[in-house]
Amino acid sequence: MTGQSYLQWLSASTKTHWWCDSGTPSEIEFALQHGAVGVTTNPPLVATAIGLRPEIWKSRVGEIIKTSPDPGSKAEAFVHLVVTEGAKRLYPIFTQSSKQMGYICAQVDPSKAGNRDAMRTTAKRFSQWGPNISIKLPATSAGLEIIEECAAEGIPVTGTVSFTVPQMLAVAEAHRRGSERAVMNGKVPAPCNAVLMIGRIDDYLTEVAADNQAKVSVADLQQAGLAIAKRTYSLFVERGYKARILVAAMRGTYHATELAGADLTLSIQPKYQHELVEHEIEKEERYAIPIDPEVIGRLSSMKEFVRAYEPDGLSPREFVSFGVTQRTLSQFTETGWKQLESIH
Repeated sequence: MTGQSYLQWLSASTKTHWWCDSGTPSEIEFALQHGAVGVTTNPPLVATAIGLRPEIWKSRVGEIIKTSPDPGSKAEAFVHLVVTEGAKRLYPIFTQSSKQMGYICAQVDPSKAGNRDAMRTTAKRFSQWGPNISIKLPATSAGLEIIEECAAEGIPVTGTVSFTVPQMLAVAEAHRRGSERAVMNGKVPAPCNAVLMIGRIDDYLTEVAADNQAKVSVADLQQAGLAIAKRTYSLFVERGYKARILVAAMRGTYHATELAGADLTLSIQPKYQHELVEHEIEKEERYAIPIDPEVIGRLSSMKEFVRAYEPDGLSPREFVSFGVTQRTLSQFTETGWKQLESIH
């Protein structure tokens, strides 16, 4: 099939799906033309979508500002605006795939990552926005409870702010428990994504390595997230989880190409989409190629890598206090949710 771009090959010839890591309508359209089957949003991406092309949202933004009684409801209204617009564009895929694909994520307020009641209420409200909206909840102890509750109600759900093998397994287990409850109650289980923020764990471990003067190279650190992703994938297959791994927060096309062929989903930023479309890249399934054991050995000299890589490296109660979890929740709050609250 001469002339195929890498993304077209990935979509047509492997088990790997890919999503657009952007809520901007023009970027979603480009992605759909090249094989994307879903869309990732989070509070910063929603703020970017509105800020990047304010003219297309102008009248609706004005209405939201006039009618929202408080900053929190205003931020939520902007999430609704961007998410429901994307959901419409994905709806044909949703129906054609018998509700297995064509989803867009809607993330709850990241500042409420430990507040069960707030997340429960928000998740139920978001689930009314449309049938192809996946409620995005953090992989914290509190968030896992709500993931299970959503799964028990047959609500599509996505576990996010996750960087480690233990978090990914916990999301899959919460979905499994919830799905079993759904079946017992006569409900149809809905799809679940378990997000691995692959570049963010690399960034975090790079800072840890520098501070601790660890004996690891830049090349070693660039494989840390991949090592976590590949171990997670093998465990998901071994345990037969129905939750689907969604790899996000990439730091280069290598995060996509090194996982190509796996039965998982890649959330790809527009910058890397264009690189994968425009450049000649070898079309090879590489997901089964293991990370060099010597690389794993050097990375394992860092306690934080071991905590992220070993299935029992963190307990659910430790998820919220893991360094990169706190950093990401803070960034999503400050550069996303609060940005949306302050639009005027």
